[in-house]
Amino acid sequence: NALTTMKCWSPLFCSFPPAPGTSESDPRQLFLLLNPKFESVAREVCKSTIAEIKECADEPVGKGFLVSCLVDHRGNITEYQCHQYITKMTAIIFSDYRLICGFMDDCKADINLLKCGSIRPGEKDAHSQGEVVACLEKGLVKEAEENDPRIQVSDQCKKAILRVAELSSDDFHLDRHLYFACRDDRERFCENTQAGEGRVYKCLFNHKFEESMSEKCRDALTTRQKLIAQDYKVSYSLAKSCKSDLKKYRCNVENLPRSREARLSYLLMCLESAVHRGRQVSSECQGEMLDYRRMLMEDFSLSPEIILSLVRGEKGNLGPSCQQALQTLIQETDPGADYRIDRALNEACESVIQTACKHIRSGDPMILSCLMEHLYTEKMVEDCEHRLLELQYFISRDWKLDTVLYRKCQGDASRLCHTHGWNETSELMPAGAVFSCLYRHAYRTEEQGRRLSRECRAEVQRILHQRAMDVKLDPALQDKCMVDLGKWCSEKTETGQELECLQDHLDDLVSDCRDIVGNLTELESEDIQIEALLMRACEPIIQTFCHEVADNQIDSGDLMECLIQNKHQKEMNEKCAIGVTHFQLVQMKDFRFSYKFKMACKEDVLKLCPNIKKKVDVVICLSTTVRNDTLQDAKEHRVSLKCRKQLRVEELEMTEDIRLEPELYEACKSDIKNYCQNVAYGNAQIIECLKEIKKQLSTRCHQKVFKLQETEMMDPELDYTLMRVCKQMIKRFCPEADSKNMLQCLKQNKNSEVMDPKCKQMITKRQITQNTDYRLNPVLRKACKADIPKFCQNILSRAKDDTELEGQVISCLKLKYADQRLSPDCEDQIRVIIQESALDYRLDPQLQMHCSEEISNLCAEEAAAQEQTGQVEECLKVNLLKIKTEMCKKEVLNMLKESKADIFVDPVLHTACALDIKHHCAAIPPGRGRQMSCLMEALEDKRVRLQPECKKRLNDRIEMWSYAAKVAPAEGFSDLAMQVMTSPSKNYILSVITVGICVLFLIGLMCGRITKRVTRELKDR
Repeated sequence: NALTTMKCWSPLFCSFPPAPGTSESDPRQLFLLLNPKFESVAREVCKSTIAEIKECADEPVGKGFLVSCLVDHRGNITEYQCHQYITKMTAIIFSDYRLICGFMDDCKADINLLKCGSIRPGEKDAHSQGEVVACLEKGLVKEAEENDPRIQVSDQCKKAILRVAELSSDDFHLDRHLYFACRDDRERFCENTQAGEGRVYKCLFNHKFEESMSEKCRDALTTRQKLIAQDYKVSYSLAKSCKSDLKKYRCNVENLPRSREARLSYLLMCLESAVHRGRQVSSECQGEMLDYRRMLMEDFSLSPEIILSLVRGEKGNLGPSCQQALQTLIQETDPGADYRIDRALNEACESVIQTACKHIRSGDPMILSCLMEHLYTEKMVEDCEHRLLELQYFISRDWKLDTVLYRKCQGDASRLCHTHGWNETSELMPAGAVFSCLYRHAYRTEEQGRRLSRECRAEVQRILHQRAMDVKLDPALQDKCMVDLGKWCSEKTETGQELECLQDHLDDLVSDCRDIVGNLTELESEDIQIEALLMRACEPIIQTFCHEVADNQIDSGDLMECLIQNKHQKEMNEKCAIGVTHFQLVQMKDFRFSYKFKMACKEDVLKLCPNIKKKVDVVICLSTTVRNDTLQDAKEHRVSLKCRKQLRVEELEMTEDIRLEPELYEACKSDIKNYCQNVAYGNAQIIECLKEIKKQLSTRCHQKVFKLQETEMMDPELDYTLMRVCKQMIKRFCPEADSKNMLQCLKQNKNSEVMDPKCKQMITKRQITQNTDYRLNPVLRKACKADIPKFCQNILSRAKDDTELEGQVISCLKLKYADQRLSPDCEDQIRVIIQESALDYRLDPQLQMHCSEEISNLCAEEAAAQEQTGQVEECLKVNLLKIKTEMCKKEVLNMLKESKADIFVDPVLHTACALDIKHHCAAIPPGRGRQMSCLMEALEDKRVRLQPECKKRLNDRIEMWSYAAKVAPAEGFSDLAMQVMTSPSKNYILSVITVGICVLFLIGLMCGRITKRVTRELKDR
């Protein structure tokens, strides 16, 4: 028996003197390896094993190297007696570092330098030699962490220390310091774990952060983990499981420095690179990699670069070196491939994963994406949110750390961005720049070429969606905008507010930040789904109204356009409406932020509106060009057709909210605050409020509102409120009407029985507005182009730009209509206006202005009627004698004068006499008082029987006209002649005048013959 033989030979050993400062040890162990008896026992017991291990068979006889060789290869020994013998020899050797071949020679100076020879002065301990090795190991670790020149372990000793740690990696009994430090903890946590193959080490590592773990054991385990980080071979299970894979993928090539190739980080990154390239790595090796990636992630102290950067860094600041060290750690551990590597994340997010991501296999890389999709939702818990953002902060700074993105895009990145392998870096294309390169190609058109594959594009969009949730997840944005975030957005701490704040202050940002925010906003305009928070808020409206465009692979701005069009649907929620409006407001800062507008009009803007950046200015520039070309009947429009179409969309969208028209908004800010502060923005409600109180507005605001109304009247489709309220009526009555004739069409159908009351009310409002100034009625303006300066020049000379004339020009034209002096086209338009205002006094600004008191006192009941059918006008005519105000009396007399010219402008009389007109005057065309004259003749003809109501109304009108003639006699011959011509007794008056002239002629003739007789003689001269 080999063990019995060892005991028999023990008295023969002699002793080496102890090393300086060390305690005495068992003298039987000191000369163990050099004694030829042990070598001869080894050759006898391990005969077949030696033959199998070529390195050991070649060792020289009598030098003591054979036992050392067998100890090195004990993992390959299958022979039972040999294995028992070598295991016992190993235990003896590792009990005293001086028995390890060459260790004393390599580390003697370092033991003295690090003062490792005297661990417990004055105390004799049989196990103190293990403390020496532990002291050297700590010195090696400290050197890496502190980079202190006073702590320098020689290269030879480094190799010896790591070699000792490697040889003791299979059985924790061989690490004497750790064994004695963790004896109790082993019994507590790993009682059923069998020793050998590093199993006890792994078990203790897994319980390292348990509360009941002793500090002494935790420190010893940490030291061993740090040694593993420096040399992966210190982990028996990792070195064994990954041996073939390391060789296969050349992860331990000879030409690399030992310090680099041996590092755990290098091994992990090399093998991870193979996995990411789709190469086959054994499941045992991947299991070990997962364990050690988790180990590195759990304890930052295992990464000396982090410790070193923390030592050097300033208090309270995370310096660049520390951030880079953390970034390197994330790449080494690769938690993006398996979230379970980050134990803090795993524990914090367990409940979220079980509820929101239970459909995804545990450990799948898509778990992180799933968690990001549920960030800031009800399913997310606060602790998980923090841990997730901490990890994503680093993943977002290196595209390779997102496993799915790398797998789908590595081909595109190599082709388009000239990237290298997973674990290789390039100064020309740093990791942070690769994603920027990818998303630039993701949104290229087919014409631009060099686009991403569909799979890669989808992943790029996913990443952009995630980054939009928090500015910290966008490295470029945070880097360039840190100062501006502090300056403008320090109080904007809620989800998504920081980016919105930067967009709101776009013009105030520093150049680099403005470019970054501008580029991101431009990208959002093409694919608004990048705005994940907005999309989440708008999900109901998207599902209801925009699901077709939302399902498209390529957005191209269609989804945002759909959301804007449906912004005021009843299904729209407040968050979505606010988000959509904010994006609209941001778009006004630069026309590039409206993707469809940019693509449709890019060339037109460069040609016609160079150096103009703001969207509103570009829209005005292009709209002016289109209008001028239309008015001048240009053969070819300067603005392209596709741009004109999109320009129309932009113009219509801008009418919905006053804030989308910056000049109008700025001019009216104070008025909005004073008069419309309780009115909500959107749906053009503020604009409508300003229109209703136009007379109270400040001069500047009044002018802008007038200008807006003039534009809307020229193009009623730009009147958002009219189009919204009358949407269904337009479909019913004006489906094919041109946009510029929309209001005209609605006016013509205003009194239809099926007309919607709300629409009818809105049409009346617009008619009232039109009648305040001829410039707000494009049809009238065109028809009366020659008549207005001819008859109303005195009014025009007093007029001011952008200020209403309060119906003065239209009143002037009405008088000329009564005098029948207008051109046919103008007469037709004025007749329509008179007819409309005769039914509703509100359509006559002059009457309303001068007779407001009389209407309140004499006709209050008629004015309060819900439906105006000329009651107020009739009331004023009946009470003409009671009217005291001269201006009001004049307006009523003008109405009477107008009614003499055309019965259609007197609705009460026309309604009463409708049957009589049909029976007695059907053949007489309307206008110029013809039908009125017909009725007056019928009234005088006793053979004709008129309807009682018609007869009564006609007699009333005759009395009114008689009174009007007395009160307002003709102002001149032309006025007198016109009164005669428009009088119902025109024929009688003309007959009398003709007879009178004939009588005067005859009398004159007779008188001339009598008074001027001449003799024949005088004639014959």
